[in-house]
Amino acid sequence: MFFVQVARLEDPDGAGREPLLLVGGRSNRGVITSASYAARDFGVRSGMPTRRALQLCPRAVVVPVPRGACVERSRAVGGVLRDLSPVVQAASIDEFYLDLTGTERMLGSEDLAVTADRIRREVRESTGIAVSLGGGTQRVVAKVATRLAKPDGVHVVPPGEEASFMARFRLSDLPGIGPAFLRQLAQKGLRTVADAAAVEREWLARWFGPARGAWLWERARGIDASEVDATGRRKSISSERTFFTDVDDDEELERRLLKLSASVASALRGRELRARTVTVKIRDHDFRTRQAGNTLPEGVETDRVIFAAATSLLHRLRHRRRTGVRLLGVGLSNLVRQAPSTQIDLFGEGPELETERDRSIARAVDQVRDRYGREALQPARVLDRPEH
Repeated sequence: MFFVQVARLEDPDGAGREPLLLVGGRSNRGVITSASYAARDFGVRSGMPTRRALQLCPRAVVVPVPRGACVERSRAVGGVLRDLSPVVQAASIDEFYLDLTGTERMLGSEDLAVTADRIRREVRESTGIAVSLGGGTQRVVAKVATRLAKPDGVHVVPPGEEASFMARFRLSDLPGIGPAFLRQLAQKGLRTVADAAAVEREWLARWFGPARGAWLWERARGIDASEVDATGRRKSISSERTFFTDVDDDEELERRLLKLSASVASALRGRELRARTVTVKIRDHDFRTRQAGNTLPEGVETDRVIFAAATSLLHRLRHRRRTGVRLLGVGLSNLVRQAPSTQIDLFGEGPELETERDRSIARAVDQVRDRYGREALQPARVLDRPEH
């Protein structure tokens, strides 16, 4: 609802008066970013094609995403939260984690639900944005609790009740479980958190691998060792493009993949980071979304290496299902800080994925683009044909 709220605040006499409001792309190939609660009653959901959303809710009004205003409002919300909590992490433009550990003496005997409600009221009074707060002793519990806090409410899970609280949800409600994992779980007859919690840890490890099995066993009990990170370190960098017409030509897809790879690589270098994991995402003409990833043995930062890894993943996805593509994206994750230049390999340990020459060329290109604009230097392959 964040995008809907911002759209209404920016245009109180237009979008602000529309109960059936959709925010997102207005073309036939557009996608809904957010929908008002009244529109959701008709079955409209975020990520749904605009055309389908208007079939379900014909009287809805669609407005574009007010991107600049969303950034400003998000920053305002974050500023209020940082005045109220010692540790705040912005997980996304419309999601924050707060860690109130250590504030017990300052808050005295105040109940956590009372504290959360006070935070909720102060955010709304200061920014005009209504927020929903979920509370708990673990991040995953707080995250899931927000589902019961919407809209504009508070839901706190008391200490010791984490497992029983989580048991009421379906596995699809857990953050971190995607469609592919859900299918694997369903094959084992696991559809609810209670189903997974009833399986011994050793069997989950046998079925889904040691790491994933342990992760599922813990989440089913509301156990989450991850901490709120106030440094706001970027977890991933991605770029994607929805095409006006479906693309089914491999060469054309590679050309567009090259431009996306260059974009995320430039953003990576701008943050002085390297990435070990490259992911390619495609959405087929029938809105089926698929992705494939590869974790490299070392962190990389150059267009050449990222594009090479992405191309291999694109070929893998296309081999599995060859059909028209409406969206293509590249993501970088498993980010690490740029390391000092490595020494020349004298002992035949094998070639590096990228050389210092690769990095120097990439940074020189960045400098030219910073001075003369993003289009100042482009690969010839990108300039062969205009995009449509």
